[in-house]
Amino acid sequence: MKRRSSSGGLSRRTVVKGGLLTTAAFFGPWQHTRVLAQGAKKPIKIGLTCDASGQYGNSGQDDLRGMRMAIDEFNAKGGVLGRKVEWITADTETNPATGTRVAERFISQDGCGFLIGAVHSGVANAITQVANKYGTIYLNSNSSAPSEAGENCSRIKFVWDGNGTNFSKAAVQNAVSGIGKNWLLLTNDYVWGHTTSAATKTQVEAAGGRIIDNLLVPQNTRDFTSYLLKVQQAKPDVVAMAIGGDDMKVLRQQISSLKLEEKTAWINNQQDWPDIWGAADTLFGVFGTTWYHKLALPGVDDFVARWKKANPQSPIPVPGNVSYNGYMATRELLRAIERAGSTNNHAVIKQLEGHKMSASDRMQHFDAYIDPVTHQVQQTIYLARRNRKPKDETDLYEIISWSKPEATQDDAAAQKCKLKAFPEVPTFEM
Repeated sequence: MKRRSSSGGLSRRTVVKGGLLTTAAFFGPWQHTRVLAQGAKKPIKIGLTCDASGQYGNSGQDDLRGMRMAIDEFNAKGGVLGRKVEWITADTETNPATGTRVAERFISQDGCGFLIGAVHSGVANAITQVANKYGTIYLNSNSSAPSEAGENCSRIKFVWDGNGTNFSKAAVQNAVSGIGKNWLLLTNDYVWGHTTSAATKTQVEAAGGRIIDNLLVPQNTRDFTSYLLKVQQAKPDVVAMAIGGDDMKVLRQQISSLKLEEKTAWINNQQDWPDIWGAADTLFGVFGTTWYHKLALPGVDDFVARWKKANPQSPIPVPGNVSYNGYMATRELLRAIERAGSTNNHAVIKQLEGHKMSASDRMQHFDAYIDPVTHQVQQTIYLARRNRKPKDETDLYEIISWSKPEATQDDAAAQKCKLKAFPEVPTFEM
């Protein structure tokens, strides 16, 4: 791995390249039907757009561990189409403006033919806009606003994580009938929080419940006292949270210090493994996920062992849903290039659209597929809670349910998503 200083808008960050031995040439902006680099043995370059700082810095780096592992496994068996796979990454800082600059640089200056990454949905949408301009395939590995596969969908983008509607469908109906009808929402004040809470509201009202308040929480909040006082005064049956990253870790700690987790029911739409591991003592309530390293399914133990061998210095000892999504997105992109027999973006997109993945291959309970209408992966959705009888220090979850993709599908996304026709998408190969 080589390091060099970046320039221009990236001067404050470190740009890391995997296996790049020479300084990248300026390739862009690409023209329609342009061939970027001739020759069967040219490396295939991928830009990994991962946060290393900000609200999702920890998750971004866990995402990166999964991506690098997949790339290393392909290179160990000879690469893709006989070509080495190279990667480059830079800190997108949990910031849409930075995400835009990083994506632009990766495509137009570093010659990346594909982009993978993002946890923050605003960053993911910013990257999408840049990728759209060039026709660059972008795999959104871990941001899960319903808008990513809805109004912000794209022919060039594929969304790998479950979204707020998927998790709401898995959790809300039983909670309304089993716990109570009066719900209060705690919402991170950006696109993921807004769209996820809107999805929860829809499910609550459809189940006969009502929303008594929706408290908007700015990103990077560190004192939740005023919000928790309002929760105490409102006395809801259920508090549904759409709070993510470092904000969620701090919020859980303050809820626990006030012992509020014992006075009402708490549902967090989704909690990422780095946020769990970072404050494991304050885990409570019910939450959604797409994968757990203790699932009793074939292949899980082997995957965990390979991941630990590939990431011996990781501050998180085992893979979670974020690293899993990063690995799966990268692996399926490289497999799609192999099936296409080409890096031509139109050919690779056609290999991904509607692609089916067996449950055993994905280490989930049910088969998954990439929806050809929205480009979101339809997959098993899990609900979990704290494990009161852990087998070891990493055994923090108790998986309490798993839902088929058809049961949690986001029907509204299909109505909002309008994919461009292929002739409108710039085509290229590298």
